[in-house]
Amino acid sequence: MSSPADTHAHPPDYDVIVIGGGPAGSTVAALLAMKGRRALVLEKSKHPRFHIGESLLPRNVPIFRKLGVLDQVRAVGVEKKGADFSVPGEARHTVFDFARALHPDEPSAFQVTRSEFDKILLDNARAKGAEIRERTEVLDFRTAPDRATVTVKPVDGEGASEELNARYLIDASGRDTFVSAKLGLKARDPRHNSAAVFNHFSGVPRRDGEEAGNISIYWFEHGWFWMIPLDDDRMSVGMVSTPEYLKSRDGSLGDFLLQSFKRCPNVDRRMSGARPLDETRAAGNFSYRARRIFGERYLMVGDAYAFIDPVFSSGVFIAMQSAEYAADAVDTCLAEPKKAGRVLAGYQRRVDRGISGFSWFIYRFMDPAMRFLFMNPSQRFGLQAAVISVLSGDVYGRTRLWPRLVLFRLTYATVRLLNGLGIGPGKQLN
Repeated sequence: MSSPADTHAHPPDYDVIVIGGGPAGSTVAALLAMKGRRALVLEKSKHPRFHIGESLLPRNVPIFRKLGVLDQVRAVGVEKKGADFSVPGEARHTVFDFARALHPDEPSAFQVTRSEFDKILLDNARAKGAEIRERTEVLDFRTAPDRATVTVKPVDGEGASEELNARYLIDASGRDTFVSAKLGLKARDPRHNSAAVFNHFSGVPRRDGEEAGNISIYWFEHGWFWMIPLDDDRMSVGMVSTPEYLKSRDGSLGDFLLQSFKRCPNVDRRMSGARPLDETRAAGNFSYRARRIFGERYLMVGDAYAFIDPVFSSGVFIAMQSAEYAADAVDTCLAEPKKAGRVLAGYQRRVDRGISGFSWFIYRFMDPAMRFLFMNPSQRFGLQAAVISVLSGDVYGRTRLWPRLVLFRLTYATVRLLNGLGIGPGKQLN
């Protein structure tokens, strides 16, 4: 929290303090350390630890190369060449193959167990020169014109709290949203609110051939299901639904998830021989965004700033891409403070652009018109290739998608209008 300017007798302990050791925090710390900056990561957990969000995008891969971890990620991951979509009442599924994007230089990605993946990234940040303190909780923060100060204590309670200073603070605390929560900046997205229930299962059949590593998405009347193939015989299976539907459950979360499978025959068939491997978990209030991404001597990366519905597996990619942009922005702010305002405003624009690239589709994902277009993709004018490019994570301006996406939006609006008149091809789920 901001405080009046103070006169400090000694320089800060670090160039940058990073709150959180997930993909965003580990990435920004590693990149800043590679630039010669003194970086400290404060992580309240001890890696490895469970986390949801196992599906990555092709545009993650260049960041893995830059960090030097691609071989390690490949060793623990399942190759993901695309995504497939299904609706109740139809045996078929439609595949969106990453190799058919407009700029398919990265034709595949990975499905990963997050405990392994996150530890790879955190260990890499340490190897690159960042200091890592696990099981360390950040209690508070304040900023001044020349530094940020955090108050921390060991999670196990052994040891007194202490204050640490840095020239800059990066909030990568994920869904804890430490800074925005402290400053009252966090706001739920009024256009999209959802909850999730999920577990890992064995005995779930995979798609055939090269589709074996694909993520599968299934619509049903209250939301959608995911199936993410992991290593060995494990499948991450979850449901994203309206909070109202989740509140309707009668019994345990595990029973509720199993009962929900029956609402989607395609899912129910694949799950007929499944066995749960862990406790069933839930997460709510998925979509939110802070009113701003930076302030005096701080900025936010990844989920600490915003989170959108996970249907397009965008979470880890947005976290790591914003971390890459944040490392460049903070490095420039430290080297050339007079440029800070322009650089940070540019950082916010870049991050918001990527989020918006996914959000337009997400806000409309349950609409019958959007479902029809996904199940019946058109290759004319490069429309399907443009959508695949978005699904690949190509949303930050690298490829000129806008003309084709405008045409796709017009097509969507036309199908939606026809549906409203009762003569369109879309139909409600039942």
